[in-house]
Amino acid sequence: MPHIADVIDPGDALGEILFGLIMALTFTVGSRLILSEDGLDVRELIVATIGCNIAWGIIDAVLFVLGTVSYKRRRVRVLRRIQASQSESEAISALRREFPIDREPFVSAAADEEALYRAILTFARRGRPADLRLSRDDLLAACLVFLLVSATSLPAVLPFFLINDPNIALRASNALLIGLLFLTGCAWARFSDAKPLTAGITMTCLGLALVGIAVALGG
Repeated sequence: MPHIADVIDPGDALGEILFGLIMALTFTVGSRLILSEDGLDVRELIVATIGCNIAWGIIDAVLFVLGTVSYKRRRVRVLRRIQASQSESEAISALRREFPIDREPFVSAAADEEALYRAILTFARRGRPADLRLSRDDLLAACLVFLLVSATSLPAVLPFFLINDPNIALRASNALLIGLLFLTGCAWARFSDAKPLTAGITMTCLGLALVGIAVALGG
């Protein structure tokens, strides 16, 4: 069984978790407005929160699959363009457009860049287009996307099964989700060379800001 980091990029996985938490918080924070006026229908809130995250989990998984297919086809198209190039300079220009080193967070010598592109060109000219069918890891990654978005609804509804008072349960749900936003930011710091506390606070503030926008717009 492959490690999760071998199937899906950790940053992408944390992004899916963040998205799911924001979706769940949008329901629980929005329900606070309903609670102050008409009372809270706990069953409706639980069904809506879980249902929304499952629906968006499916949508995100499908979009992931489409993005994977598009990425593979693009790479094959670039390979064919390189192999059909009439000159080495034309092929290297295609490689520069597809793999722009100047956008990477480091500075390199022009001679080193040229040597790298020539090495890639040699490799590409000897290669052949691979099978474009989705691999087992591609499908596994799509399933993980679905699970990550869907599972974030569970912390949102868990307090309602443990606490009888809907008002207190709702506060506990919101506090739990906000805490998970912070932990997601701390985890993100491991892959972004940031300080965990700073990343956690930033992720929490960003998530709450996005929730506020969604609630204000009726989302």
